[in-house]
Amino acid sequence: MKSTFLFLFAAVIGLMTSCGPTSDTKNTTDSSEEAKAESQEVNIYSHRFYDTDKALFERFEELTGIKVNVKMDKADRLIQLLQTEGENTPADLLVTTDIGRVYYAKELGLLRSMQSDVLNEQIPSHLRDAEGQWFGITKRARVIMYNEELVKPEELSTYENLASDEWKGQISVRSSTNVYNKSLMASLIANNGRDAALEWAQAVVANMATEPKGNDRDQLKNIVSGTGKVALANTYYLGLMKNSENEAERAAAEKIKPFFPNQDGRGAHVNISGAAVTKHAKNAENAMRLIEFLTSEEAQTMYAEANYEFPVNPNVQASELLRSWGDFKEDEINLEEIGRLQTEAISVFEEAGWN
Repeated sequence: MKSTFLFLFAAVIGLMTSCGPTSDTKNTTDSSEEAKAESQEVNIYSHRFYDTDKALFERFEELTGIKVNVKMDKADRLIQLLQTEGENTPADLLVTTDIGRVYYAKELGLLRSMQSDVLNEQIPSHLRDAEGQWFGITKRARVIMYNEELVKPEELSTYENLASDEWKGQISVRSSTNVYNKSLMASLIANNGRDAALEWAQAVVANMATEPKGNDRDQLKNIVSGTGKVALANTYYLGLMKNSENEAERAAAEKIKPFFPNQDGRGAHVNISGAAVTKHAKNAENAMRLIEFLTSEEAQTMYAEANYEFPVNPNVQASELLRSWGDFKEDEINLEEIGRLQTEAISVFEEAGWN
């Protein structure tokens, strides 16, 4: 009887022991599947409010099965949010415009270094961080725009020439607080030195047609209405105006032509929209796959055709509209230098009295 009891007790213990691992294995499998499901996503903080981006994210989902989640806001707010959230941030990728903002995020320690042979091939070295912390996904040229009814292209030459007396009361440009202007100023400092950049800024202030205000579209509208003859603006704004649903904007754009400065020297100033993997990304590899897709020939063609931006991928040609403006030489200074000189640019603007 005693032996029978011990036999039954051992059998029960054996059964309990055999059930234990089975249950644990099931839980482990469930956790693994859950983790796998969670990894099939990428979370983006984006400052780009374009239908083109939305379409490209949807295309990426279709090709990879990776779900793209996007939080959109102004760049400064997104960067501040990354700071506040720290390691608890859901963001895997920061997408924003202008090297100034991307560099600022890097300086704050919000980005991580990532390497990709694909991106090294698809993006020229001056348009990506040497440490792999940010990558250009589109290019924007900041050039001289002119009202062709008032100005002949042979009257134009360089950014520096805008400081001459012939442009007194004729320049329309936005505020010095604008990041596009900060990067242009940084490029002037990098190429000409601080003293020359300050002298230029002071002369441009004296040549302004009106107090700096509004966005690039407003500057283009100014030179059509007769408030000045030339403006500093990004090329893609002219593309957007030419294809606007607003008839007045289309009509205004028809009178404007872009002029690419410094073609006999360093070339026109070019900036980027950039993408960067966040320091605490939970889906870093998915984020890199997305950047690789966004700089692929398929995506770059879509950026160029639908958003009037220049492709960073050298294997992709610009859109028909952009090609109609002619080939141009671009300043190939490494944009890391432009980012580094942002603070100096602010100092120059302040000293020059550029509001």
